[in-house]
Amino acid sequence: MKKGPVSEFITHHYRHFNAASLVDAAKAYDAHLMAGGKMMITIGGAMSTAELGLSLAEMIRQDKVHIICCSANNLEEDLMNLVAHSYYKRVPNYRDLTPEQERELLDNHLNRVTDTCIPEEEAFRRLQHLLFKIWKRADEKGERYLPYEYMYQLVRSGELEQYYDIDPKDSWVLAACEKNMPIIVPGWEDSTMGNIFTSYVIKGDLKASTMKSGIEYMIFLTEWYRANSGGKGVGFFQIGGGISGDFPICVVPMMYQDLEWHDVPFWAYFCQISDSTTSYGSYSGAVPNEKITWGKLDVDTPKFIIESDATIVAPLVFAYLLGW
Repeated sequence: MKKGPVSEFITHHYRHFNAASLVDAAKAYDAHLMAGGKMMITIGGAMSTAELGLSLAEMIRQDKVHIICCSANNLEEDLMNLVAHSYYKRVPNYRDLTPEQERELLDNHLNRVTDTCIPEEEAFRRLQHLLFKIWKRADEKGERYLPYEYMYQLVRSGELEQYYDIDPKDSWVLAACEKNMPIIVPGWEDSTMGNIFTSYVIKGDLKASTMKSGIEYMIFLTEWYRANSGGKGVGFFQIGGGISGDFPICVVPMMYQDLEWHDVPFWAYFCQISDSTTSYGSYSGAVPNEKITWGKLDVDTPKFIIESDATIVAPLVFAYLLGW
């Protein structure tokens, strides 16, 4: 693919240190796809509120990613941005806020993520109202689904369209839904919608079993990996740390060591973007070679770590892959 000005800029200027790691990782990702490999992207932090969809949605449309694992907040916050973007409030001076000013944001129903406040009424409650109907319908029918499947049902219902507040092409969840791409969401309960679902269970409005569990997510991922890891295998591109990276990478040693399926290939590529530097006991800051000892990567697996801000780095890597 002919590369555009952004790609040409980084390949010309990014020659050393983390900058060089960015280019090396992007080129190896490209080579993995060109050889017929598949890729998982994992998303930690608050990348949806950082509007990663501006580049990730096109990555999905162009088949540069084949499965996503994200922390629960990233699944819902992409849709929140989709339906309530103009109600968000940016606070550039967030480092200078006093506790009283933070409380004022709470009283105004604005929940802050670094420099960006998510509006409770237009974002949280709007999704809650629509999702409850979907959850309740499944509950009454005795049906059970994974968290992302309920989100896809919401998107496909068309009820969100009246609230679209950005160009829908910039929503990565919409792009994934169009491809029917699997989205692994470990620890879904640790999210606004997860808390809301729990409240309905406590009140007796829903059964907990209506939402499939993390164990069922690992089984789902096991089946997907077995079906897709032939040939050049599946790569692992990790944005940030936390459960979105920890959970899915373990599917390989689980199959090899616990199920004793010795024909399971290791992850075929690994890259992590993180500002967590190597330190005592830090998993997010662990160098990729540590993962060899856990049966996740092999000696010759292409491995990269970019110690930098993912909100800056990830769009540049995606720009290279998209030929921008």
